[in-house]
Order: sequence, then C-alpha cells, then structure tokens
Amino acid sequence: MINESGVQRPSYAELQARLGTPLGVEEARARWSALVKAARDGETVLITRERWEWAALVPLSKVPGILSGLQLVPLSTARGKLGDLVRQVAQPYDESPVLLGRHRTPVAALIAARSLVDRPATPSRTGAEAMLVDGHAITLTCDLDAPAGPVFSAVAVDRNGGVVAAGSGADLREALRTLTPTRD
Repeated sequence: MINESGVQRPSYAELQARLGTPLGVEEARARWSALVKAARDGETVLITRERWEWAALVPLSKVPGILSGLQLVPLSTARGKLGDLVRQVAQPYDESPVLLGRHRTPVAALIAARSLVDRPATPSRTGAEAMLVDGHAITLTCDLDAPAGPVFSAVAVDRNGGVVAAGSGADLREALRTLTPTRD
C-alpha cells in the first residue's frame, strides 16, 4: 500500500490474522504490566499509533542480532513514552529494536511490526512438547501382553513426581498425542 507521500507501507492483514488486532497506544498503556508479562512468557502483541505506525512487543528471543548496544528503556519510562517508542521503531529508516528493562535487565523489546510480516509463524508446540518445556518428564512404556496387541503409554510427571498427564495408543505417536491432563 502506498500512502499520500509515496511511501510504500506494508500490508499487515496477514500479521493481524496471525497475531490478532493491534492495541492502540492508550489501551496498551492501560494493560502495560500484563502485556510485558505476556511478552516475557513468549507472546507477541501488536501496538499501533495513528493506524499506520505499528510495533510489536516481543520476547527477547524474537529480537534479531546482538542485544548489547541497543537502547534500553526502563519499563516505567516506556509506559509513559509508549507512543514515541512505537513511532521510533516503526520508522522505515531505522530497524533498531528498543529493549525494555527492569533494574537495567532487558525483559522484552519493541520492534517494527513490519519485520514480522515475512517471518514464518512460530509452529505451535504439541501437548507433549509444551509439557517438556514446562519442566515435566514424560515416561513411555509398552504393554506387549495387551489382548488387542501392544499398547503404548505416556505419563507426564512434574518435578515432585506427581502425575500431570497420561495418554495411550497403538503407537508412540498416538500415546504422546493423546496426553491429557489428569484431574486432581
């Protein structure tokens, strides 16, 4: 899309379909703490200013390149200057992300949303992968004496040894796919 100044603006339709409707700066300020926590937990949130300036609040893992030397803005300052920061990262001539920090430690970043347009979507994790990432252990077993043939079982346990999920099937793939959280 080309604006009245003749500048090519990216189409964000695909990005919006993938990540949701962007929040306006004022709404993002009102939900700032929750948005930063979501970014720390791996989520990406789109923020827009004046409809064409789009930024993404992202986890540090989505910031390309080396983090040292990048601008670090305290979270409390960033909340108050969010509109200016969105404008800064959305500028077409500067691809520099802005790191957001707590006690001088980066916790999230603002990047130009256009930099996400051509990136492939992050594949979603299977239930088993998510459980392993959360620190659970999965034990796989096979009962060869089952009347209908071999039955594979998957049991996920937490760090204290408590069962958090179980699944079974005719093969390992099915046992892992059917992992279902247990009820207390």
